[in-house]
Amino acid sequence: MDPHPGLIRTEELPLYLSRPAKQPSGGPMIVSFGGGHGLYAALRAFRLLTENLTAVVTVADDGGSSGRLRKELGGLPPGDLRMALAALCDDGEWGRTWRDVIQHRFQSRGPLDEHSVGNLLISALWQLLGDHVEGLDWMARLLRTHGRVLPMSSVPLVIEADVALRPGGPTSVIRGQSQLAATPGRVDHVRLDPQAPPARRETIEAVRAAQVLNLGPGSWYTSVMPHLLVPELAEAIVASTAYKCLTLNLPGAQAETADLTLVDHLESLHAHAPELRFDAVLVDSAAAADEPALARAAERRFGARLWSRPLESRRPRAHDSLKLAACYRDLLIDAGITVDEQW
Repeated sequence: MDPHPGLIRTEELPLYLSRPAKQPSGGPMIVSFGGGHGLYAALRAFRLLTENLTAVVTVADDGGSSGRLRKELGGLPPGDLRMALAALCDDGEWGRTWRDVIQHRFQSRGPLDEHSVGNLLISALWQLLGDHVEGLDWMARLLRTHGRVLPMSSVPLVIEADVALRPGGPTSVIRGQSQLAATPGRVDHVRLDPQAPPARRETIEAVRAAQVLNLGPGSWYTSVMPHLLVPELAEAIVASTAYKCLTLNLPGAQAETADLTLVDHLESLHAHAPELRFDAVLVDSAAAADEPALARAAERRFGARLWSRPLESRRPRAHDSLKLAACYRDLLIDAGITVDEQW
């Protein structure tokens, strides 16, 4: 069942015709890529600036409740998709209540222990409807979300990486998102299995129609970079004429990159996607002060301007969504893009 009957498919049009002629009401069309808590923070920020918001979410999680459901039921892991839906929930009583419901985890001595209610609801909709996007759209209607949530690929993926377990030592192949997140060492190269997974048509349409694309923050190798390893999706991102922003992590926020500088983050991203360009690289001001070479690396590798602002919340190593929203607002206005401020 097509959730948008009668819609002209943008893959049938030249790229210049697939772009919107003018900004729609309710703010710019923004697509934000990522997964987990990093994407959650970005979505909570962007929803203050637009009603036209789409989250594109990684589908390689193989741990916890998502991993168990993926193994037992097949299909995509629901956890990161659930987190994005929770970020977009309405702030009224209905939205707050359902956000708490889908984020609730059972505590028991049986097989339901640590399963998320939202993961089970999403999995049930997928079984009933037989389509991942349709199931997510129904969840969005239940939650009255401010935006749409889409998977980056139509098939479940496995993250695989070459990791040097000690400085200067040989690399070992680490397979699986949960294993990579728990493995100390330096990631040399990351890839997906299957190596050229298909992208969802709806996801490509959203990228082609977007006025703003944002990548990050989030686990660098398992939530941020995988979007650039899906060939059709990477091609659409590179070809897009949208304003492109890269939101960097806070130092030490992600265990898998604890030994990397932010310049290292940029270098690794460029190595995996050398044709990608950004208009802005957004970073916490304290982190930028510790790395004076960051601005030059952003310009050299991506042709981007570095935007440095206080972004950390009172909870250490976590982004503050209000501070993120203020910075996103400033950089979009600077680019001539009108935002729909709701604060």
